[in-house]
Amino acid sequence: MARRTAALPLRDRIGSITSGTLAWIYAALLIVPFYYFIVSSFKDNEQIFESPLALPTTWDLSNFTTAIDQADLWLAVANSVLTTLFALLLTLVLALPASFALARARGRAGKVVEGVFALGFLIPSFAALFPTFLLAAALGLFHTRTFVVFLLPATALPLSVVILTSFMRTIPRELEEAASMDGATSLQVLRQVYLPICIPGIATVLLLNFLSFWNAYLYPLILIGPDTAQRTIQVALPTLKVDAGTDYGVLMAGTLFTLLPVYLVYTLLQRQMQRALLSGAVKG
Repeated sequence: MARRTAALPLRDRIGSITSGTLAWIYAALLIVPFYYFIVSSFKDNEQIFESPLALPTTWDLSNFTTAIDQADLWLAVANSVLTTLFALLLTLVLALPASFALARARGRAGKVVEGVFALGFLIPSFAALFPTFLLAAALGLFHTRTFVVFLLPATALPLSVVILTSFMRTIPRELEEAASMDGATSLQVLRQVYLPICIPGIATVLLLNFLSFWNAYLYPLILIGPDTAQRTIQVALPTLKVDAGTDYGVLMAGTLFTLLPVYLVYTLLQRQMQRALLSGAVKG
């Protein structure tokens, strides 16, 4: 590697060294806070403030058990899992047919509909808070998880449709025409031709929306409320902060506990998302 770098022209060597240095700095900016976050979850407040970067004296799990018991995190995680899974399923059920239709559309109407979906990016989430509250009350679904499950896909459809439509447009029409000549219906073409090829795009949509749904705080807080039987993990975490003072070790332990599902989902979907990014770069 050193010989290859030395054989490069001076300008290329400077560029290679600079890019490598910036990459290491960026990695340190990510790793150091994450390391501090992990070690602090095993400490008490005194150890956190006196020696923030030192390893804990004991790897005691008491902070985790305290956080789980105090905020009832197991139930909150279960609520978040149910809400997120059903919202993701509904998002795909709505976004896949819409993207399929837009990808096949050739007239001006398809462009208009796609533009309407794109307008969803211009609406800030807090701007729809009051109308959403009124709608939930009118439907009798206020303070229920059900309304949140229906609401979250509505916020995710613009991005999901744009991503999936872009992937489906890269599929040659000859494949669809061949399937149609064999007697396949539109639903069969979507299921047997488009979906297998769009797996990287679907994985990208799932991962991005999972992060958004799992970390949602404002709408679950307003629509579900403080009910411990229904609240999600992001609503439960702030209850670890009490008026008498915050135990930062317990707070960080609870937060780290809630990050485990995110890490698991990212591990499962990252390869497909990388394929999606690489395929887009090659085709672009």
